[in-house]
Amino acid sequence: MTTSHQHTDIAIIGGGPAGLQAALTAGRVRRQVTLFDDGTYRNATVSHMHNVLTHDGTPPADFRAAGRRELTAYDTVSVREERVETIERDGDDFRLTLASGDVLSAYAVVLATGVRDELPLIPGLQEIWGDLAAQCPFCHAFEFAGQRIGIIGAAAAGNYTALMGPVAGEFVVFAEGQDVPEGVTLDVPVVDARMAAVERVGDGLRVTLDDGSTEDVAVLFVVPTLHQSAPFAEQLGLDLNPSGAVRIDEFGRTSVPGVTAGGDLAHLAAFPMPMASVVMASAGGQLAGHSAIAGLLARG
Repeated sequence: MTTSHQHTDIAIIGGGPAGLQAALTAGRVRRQVTLFDDGTYRNATVSHMHNVLTHDGTPPADFRAAGRRELTAYDTVSVREERVETIERDGDDFRLTLASGDVLSAYAVVLATGVRDELPLIPGLQEIWGDLAAQCPFCHAFEFAGQRIGIIGAAAAGNYTALMGPVAGEFVVFAEGQDVPEGVTLDVPVVDARMAAVERVGDGLRVTLDDGSTEDVAVLFVVPTLHQSAPFAEQLGLDLNPSGAVRIDEFGRTSVPGVTAGGDLAHLAAFPMPMASVVMASAGGQLAGHSAIAGLLARG
C-alpha cells in the first residue's frame, strides 16, 4: 500500500464544538489547518442540546453540520473524515499516522477528542444514556420539570437535589452502596436496595431493585467515570488531572509544548472535572486555537 507524507501548520483532532471552533479561529487568520473527524462524539446519543444561546434545542448533528459548512469559507482549513492512530514528537514538530497509513506532519496539535463516559454496570442504563439518563442538569433537567427525578449514587445526591430543587416534583436517591457525604443532609427518600435493571415504561423509566421492588421515575441523573476517548494524551505523555482529563493552563496549553487542548478532555487543575457544556467546549477550542497560533508565532 502506498502512503503519502503531507504537512499542515496546525492539526486539530476532533470534530465536535471544540475542534470546529479551533479550526474557525485559525482559519480567520489564514493559518493552514487540518481538522480530523472520525465521527466519534460524546453526545452522539443526545437528540437535542440545550443551554446554548441561539441553538437551544438544536440537534447536535445539525450544529456540527452548520459548523462544517461555515468552515468551507476558509481556504486554509481542510476537514478530513479520517482517524488519527498515533501522534508522536518529531524534533520540534509532530508526526501523525492515520488509519490509512498516511503520515502528516504538523507544527502544532490541538486535541479536542473529548472523553468517554463509563456508567455504572446497571442493565439497561447504557441504552437510555443521553435520553432518559444524563449527567448535566443545565443541559437536561428542565424538560422534566415537576416530575420524579431519580439520582444514582448517594455521593452526588446532595449537589443534584440542591441544583434541581426548583425543577423536580420529587426525588428518589438510589444509594448504590455509597454514603451521603459528611455534612450533607438529604430530605428525600434514599433507597438502599441495589439497582438490578432499568427499562422504559411509557414516557418514563422503571427501576427494578435487587429486593424485587420497583421505583418509577421520569429521568435518572448519574456522574459517570471519565476516560480519554483517544490514546493521544498517553502517547504524548501529557500530564493528567485526578479526574482523568488532560491538565491545561489558563491558555489551553498542555504539559507538552506545541500541544494545546480544549473541550471535555481537558480542564484547569483548579477544576474538579471538565464542564460538560457545548459553550464551554467551544470556548476551550477557541482558546486552544489562539494558543496554537501563538506557538507558531514564537517559532518565527
